[in-house]
Amino acid sequence: MDIQRDADLQPFNTFHVAARAARLARFRSVEELRDLLQAPELKGLPQMVFGGGSNILLTRDWPGVILLNEITGMEVVEETDEHVVVRSGAGELWHQFVTYCVGQGWGGIENLSLIPGKVGAAPMQNIGAYGVEIKDAFDHLEALRLSDGAVVRFSAAECRFGYRESFFKREGKGQYIILNVAFKLAKHPQVHTHYGSIKHELEKRGITQPSIQDVSDAVISIRRSKLPDPLALGNAGSFFKNPVVSAELADRIKAEYPDMVSFPAGDGQVKLAAGWLIEKAGWKGFREANLGVHKDQALVLVNYGGSTGQAIYDLSTRVLESVKEKFGVELEREVNIV
Repeated sequence: MDIQRDADLQPFNTFHVAARAARLARFRSVEELRDLLQAPELKGLPQMVFGGGSNILLTRDWPGVILLNEITGMEVVEETDEHVVVRSGAGELWHQFVTYCVGQGWGGIENLSLIPGKVGAAPMQNIGAYGVEIKDAFDHLEALRLSDGAVVRFSAAECRFGYRESFFKREGKGQYIILNVAFKLAKHPQVHTHYGSIKHELEKRGITQPSIQDVSDAVISIRRSKLPDPLALGNAGSFFKNPVVSAELADRIKAEYPDMVSFPAGDGQVKLAAGWLIEKAGWKGFREANLGVHKDQALVLVNYGGSTGQAIYDLSTRVLESVKEKFGVELEREVNIV
């Protein structure tokens, strides 16, 4: 078994903050995972699973074991004339999985191109972008139940997907380790280009009848123009969720700020763009020593090198308080805090 003591976690989180773990262990199959969970050296230690480390902020050292999920492999498990169900190991890179599916002509997740992280994190977060969430194409997943080592299959309903939420972030937190995820994709897909920036990018390219490859390419271009590459600049992508507020509050804000960015959320509620709120509160491009708010996307907090996780967390608190004071809106962190 591959177990390290006093492991450096800086290479395993996209914020590139320094932190250590008492133990770090890798697993490439459910059998290896079961062996690790029974290892005397790891008995009694708190556990945390890492995929790509792209949605986590480490504010301290970890006193237990970090389990690195490296289960890979992609395969078709069901197929009809209209659809294909394709399953991926949880340790595959998400974008690599999307690229593979788009290359096969299977549609449904092309709007989620270039999202960092691994496949196993996708259902935990119910990742989404440009008008699509993974719940829209999700078929099932398999996860190991820590209490007895059994492999359990979850349907979409059992995952209880919400906005950047799922059963695995709420009631099931710390009770399961996701092994693989399957998606039902269309062989004759309908593209989703209603999201404004995708339409604009396609028009700019002179594309009037886009394929899923065209949509994927457009999304990649948009993301690269707005979001910093975590390999070059420490960040975890969008740090805050878009808040859902009452129509009354949204109307009050819009009366003062006619350029307010918002989307209908149903049930008399409105979803506001957290990035717009943060920018209007004066944070876009803010820098203090070796951390700050990205100059092109106010949703993204960045580590310019050498910042601590606690300092980044403290900055996020200042942003939250500032937005609440200015607009009466409570933002929520999307990134997992340790």
